[in-house]
Amino acid sequence: MADRRTADRKEREALERALRAEVRGEVDFGAGARALMTMDASNYRRVPDGVVAPSDAADVAAVLDVCRRRGVPVVPRGAGTSIAGQATGVGVVLDFTRHMRAVLSVDPDARTAVVQPGAVLDRLRDAAGAYGLTFGPDPSTHSRCTLGGMIGNNACGSHSVAWGTTADNVRELSVVTYDGAELRLGQGWSGAPAGLSELVDGNLALLRTGFPQGLPRRISGYALDALLPENGVDLARAFCGGEGTLAVLTEATVRLVESPPARALAVLGYADESAAAEAAAGLLAHRPLTVEGMAEDLVPDAVGRGLPRGGAWLFVETGGATGAEARARAEEIVTGADALDGTVVTDPAGQRALWRIREDAAGTATRMPDGEGTPPGHAGGTPTRAEGSGGEAWPGWEDCAVPPARLGAYLRDFRALLAEHGLRGTPYGHFGDGCIHVRIDFDLLSEAGVRRFRSFSEEVAGLVVAHGGSLSGEHGDGLARAELLPRMYGDELVGLFARFKDLWDPAGGLNPGVLARPARLDEDLRFEVLPRRPVDVSFGYPHDGGDFSAAVRRCVGVAKCRVEGPSSGPGVMCPSFRATGEEQHSTRGRARLLHEMLAGEVVTGGWRSEEVLGALDLCLSCKGCRSDCPVGVDMATYKAEFLHHHYAGRVRPASHYAMGRLPQWLRLAAPFAGVLNAAARVRPLAWLAKRAAGIAPERDVPRIAPVTLRRRLRGHMAARTEVFTKDRTAVLWPDTFTDHLTPEAGAAAVTVMEAAGMSIALPQGRVCCGLTYVSTGQLDRARAVLRRTLDTMEPLLDLGVPVIVLEPSCAAALKSDLPELLGDDPRAARLSASVRTFAQGLEQCAPDWRPPRLDRHVAGQTHCHQHAVLGDAAEARLRESAGLTGTLSGGCCGLAGNFGFERGHYEVSVACAEDQLLPSVRAAGDDAVLLADGYSCRTQLEQLTGRRGRHLAEVLAEGLGEATGSHGPGD
Repeated sequence: MADRRTADRKEREALERALRAEVRGEVDFGAGARALMTMDASNYRRVPDGVVAPSDAADVAAVLDVCRRRGVPVVPRGAGTSIAGQATGVGVVLDFTRHMRAVLSVDPDARTAVVQPGAVLDRLRDAAGAYGLTFGPDPSTHSRCTLGGMIGNNACGSHSVAWGTTADNVRELSVVTYDGAELRLGQGWSGAPAGLSELVDGNLALLRTGFPQGLPRRISGYALDALLPENGVDLARAFCGGEGTLAVLTEATVRLVESPPARALAVLGYADESAAAEAAAGLLAHRPLTVEGMAEDLVPDAVGRGLPRGGAWLFVETGGATGAEARARAEEIVTGADALDGTVVTDPAGQRALWRIREDAAGTATRMPDGEGTPPGHAGGTPTRAEGSGGEAWPGWEDCAVPPARLGAYLRDFRALLAEHGLRGTPYGHFGDGCIHVRIDFDLLSEAGVRRFRSFSEEVAGLVVAHGGSLSGEHGDGLARAELLPRMYGDELVGLFARFKDLWDPAGGLNPGVLARPARLDEDLRFEVLPRRPVDVSFGYPHDGGDFSAAVRRCVGVAKCRVEGPSSGPGVMCPSFRATGEEQHSTRGRARLLHEMLAGEVVTGGWRSEEVLGALDLCLSCKGCRSDCPVGVDMATYKAEFLHHHYAGRVRPASHYAMGRLPQWLRLAAPFAGVLNAAARVRPLAWLAKRAAGIAPERDVPRIAPVTLRRRLRGHMAARTEVFTKDRTAVLWPDTFTDHLTPEAGAAAVTVMEAAGMSIALPQGRVCCGLTYVSTGQLDRARAVLRRTLDTMEPLLDLGVPVIVLEPSCAAALKSDLPELLGDDPRAARLSASVRTFAQGLEQCAPDWRPPRLDRHVAGQTHCHQHAVLGDAAEARLRESAGLTGTLSGGCCGLAGNFGFERGHYEVSVACAEDQLLPSVRAAGDDAVLLADGYSCRTQLEQLTGRRGRHLAEVLAEGLGEATGSHGPGD
């Protein structure tokens, strides 16, 4: 075995050298690069030899030439969002997302565009949108999926009832075969490999009768019927859906369609999903743009989401030249539909919110409701799911399609088959096309569970065929369904598929195991390499049964974290990917590396892995993925866990000792604040201090407050004579940043809360949320600090009053990190439940109070931790009540506690700020009030723009002072 591993390594090294000699793009055979490409968004895992990011078509040809001579397989890959496993592979993976990603041209007159395979769909839609055009197919991953991947899978999306599949919208393709032939494919036989026309002519009868009819979403197998003379011999169309097994795409000319200037959304409620499915086909006569369906098991809070009455819903989009025309069409559908209830949504923001439910379904459906489903097992079948955590659900029967008129009957039979196998799933999808997506709670960890996965797949394939359907209606067959194609097409037609593949790729070098001569559907499952027992960890992972492996398994690969730039919307995830564009710096990339670390096959260093450390180094611990990831991956926690183990018994970076232990240093420094502040203004001394502390040389050392908040409030609190009433009393948490660095924000908060009639208590002793220790992975110290904090807070917790925390990052740490680190201490849960933000505390303790009317425009940013853990609805209501208008930006400021101060992080920190925060501040103008409740956000603004951001409490206190002429406590 050792000899074989040595031989494999030497062969990889020789292959890498040969590729580096021929290719101008990046060639990476390192463990990290290979680990990032082992998986897509499916249940499968295949380990490549290396990864090449070609710079152009010549590079693609060079890679194929080197690999052909050495007999090495090649797998083309876009965003890696494929759900059937076809974007995984052995040999060399071609990553088109790095360089070959351009929209080369848009011709509005011809309504076409020329794109490279790595072009992201939304970038094409942006370019076409300037001319009132769009690309019709739009999978839910439109913000990150690539045109090459869409062509490879013949992707569809929610608008296929109006504009068809990708194959319907492709005009010409430039491809390179494994043998090195450069072909241009369009209509007619030009560019066809030798022998293809003869293959079609010799099998006309089989091709005319072997494909199911009346099925708008037939994606399974090869589209050989596109080569029939009566179908126009469309070679480009036949190539679509080839899943990278025929040739490698280097350029595509695609069709564009007119995008209606106005759109409306008719939302129809039905008793159950079968009723909705049976109604869907009847709505097609209205020529809608979409007919999407989902049931209440995917949307449990239907009323809160603004959905009409019912147990299942259809989303029916209409278009028009004007808003009135689009609305009239939607109202016509609501009136004519036999639905329990219905509504029309014309507000763009309301439509986006509803569509977000549907687009996130590929992720949210992977978590079953609490108490449902079959929990996956470790060795011996021991359940791993904790009470209240919900079960895991996976693709595997992800997107079959039946004739739309058969959809209701199929869904009833499908639900019955699930119950027969003791499984649960959450169907949703393109009801107007008869295409259903579903995640099922397969147990893919135990041998018995995998056997059930196979038997269910075989039986449901028969059910789909019985209803006249296709095993795949959108995502392709890949490794998940190709083995079952004979059940749909019969052995003779599947044999013809193999001959078709051989004409393009006689050596079988492109994506082996997919479509033709397929691998078994229960081979190469991605979980089989994970440890069968929970690993020893510090956090509790209560939503994952205390199992770090289960936490890492949360990432199913839908790659919402790979969205680039402000198009990501108001969310936060993933700032480091948006700054670098590199997979290893996305939430998914980091989760993949952690998965491979646990597997120990590619990433072999365990907790000491340098590959994982390198990927996590640029994680800002912003917690954005905790809320923005559809399955709640919490990379900030995983990073803290990794750092804890990685540096156990080892010397840490200087920044961990300096900034990671900031609370203790600031307590020691407080009596000497004046001297230290003066020293920080002496450039040589500041340079030495920054170098010793691991601080980036570009950063200014923050000023320490001469008088802490606690000292400012000491006399004020002692002079109070009011009687405390429980319902109007709150504890003010003197966090380290407010106490030692910005006490003016704390004093302002006291002014506002007292003006609102609140009574304030302070902890009688040292308290700390442990944030800096957690973010640097010093978890033993964090636990000690938090236990001491709980001892101090216990008498105040007994009062049962809210604890108001002004610094959002500290509030988030108390809300999430505290109970997950000290799950064995009931006081931790009590303190966590007591935490309130400034605005939440005002709403609870002074619900009738109204702030001063300021009537000012504001700009700034909602703190990333507040967005992810706490929510900002109360802050938004408070700003509105005070007449503070304007929308705070999303994203992360980029400073993120110690991250932006650390040496080596400055450029990424600035890039994160330039993503959303700084452009929004510049656009707001000099007269805008800059709001930033987080100390990091205020510091980043001041150091990068010279402008001072303020806590909302400061702005309100200033308004109160202007109205009364009074000053705050301690002034």
